[in-house]
Amino acid sequence: MENFVVSARKYRPKGFDEVVGQKHITTTLKNAIDNDHLAQSLLFCGPRGVGKTTCARILARLINDFEVDNMEGSSSLNIYELDAASNNSVDDVRNLIDKVRVPPQHGKYKVYIIDEVHMLSNAAFNAFLKTLEEPPSYAIFILATTEKHKVIPTILSRCQIYDFNRIKVSDISDHLKEIADREGIEAEEAALHLIAQKADGALRDALSIFDLIVTFSPDNKITYQATIDNLHILDYDYYFKVTDALNQEKIPEALLLFDEILKNGFDGHNFINGLASHFRDLLVCKDESTLQLLEVSEQVKAQYKKQASEVSPSFVLSGLQILNQTDQSYKASKNQRLAVELALMKLAKINSAIDLAKQNDAVLKKKVS
Repeated sequence: MENFVVSARKYRPKGFDEVVGQKHITTTLKNAIDNDHLAQSLLFCGPRGVGKTTCARILARLINDFEVDNMEGSSSLNIYELDAASNNSVDDVRNLIDKVRVPPQHGKYKVYIIDEVHMLSNAAFNAFLKTLEEPPSYAIFILATTEKHKVIPTILSRCQIYDFNRIKVSDISDHLKEIADREGIEAEEAALHLIAQKADGALRDALSIFDLIVTFSPDNKITYQATIDNLHILDYDYYFKVTDALNQEKIPEALLLFDEILKNGFDGHNFINGLASHFRDLLVCKDESTLQLLEVSEQVKAQYKKQASEVSPSFVLSGLQILNQTDQSYKASKNQRLAVELALMKLAKINSAIDLAKQNDAVLKKKVS
């Protein structure tokens, strides 16, 4: 029986062409290598799981012309990795500086990848300054951090800075589809989109969730229902049903749906925030030019477009205001369920309030004329 390898390791990119969602970074680095314009001190910053360490390893391999198999972590020849979260003292940095003094025995460069560099102590930063500013010709430093604002300015000024982006939902979803096809896993598009959304721009998180759902599904299928059950996410259908009930002023139906949501173990605050996001997405669907801001599968997008055509902009905007107020006051409320139910009742009366306002305007206009 083969040992299981998590997807984040099994499908770690071996070259810049395989890196997902960071084309502005990979193109710049490739050009720097091709034109021999690579800086000796680089700072890779951005959210977790977006490819900082992966790009650092690929870069280290390419500039030394190492084989693909020779790039797994610090065991690779001429590639040294230091975790600054656990090696952040002056002594750790001095040991690193001592290693830098020794030229490479094989290959052109010695590459030092320092992860979570913001965790270094101030004394360690200061001990590192001179080496970082004037490194030997054979040494290249790649610093990686999720919190650039914690890196002292004197370090920042000595580095060429590369800002990594959060990866788009569509890019993560497409990558998951490729992996599912390679693994022979049948996956629903809506399920992959949901995983991508839950990952919040981090591909590593998306791959971890993907592995979890595959493990949860014994038939080697990733379905939308299995995904929402496993991740404990409120189904889109609930929000569509609640919005239809509110738009048609069916208060009992809306309250019963909310009761069902609570019985399924979901929090009222979670529901309010989800409904607010749903209203935001309906507003986005009101204009073709903003439709691209809707990061859902094509099937769900069709549902949004249909419901957006049935509700008025005034209903959506007024609803967003009520939901935002409820969100802000929720934690301070002593009866949180009642707070949500009052919000639902207000939402159900928006159309009546709009009609009444129109009638009053019409009466005033008649009196004026």
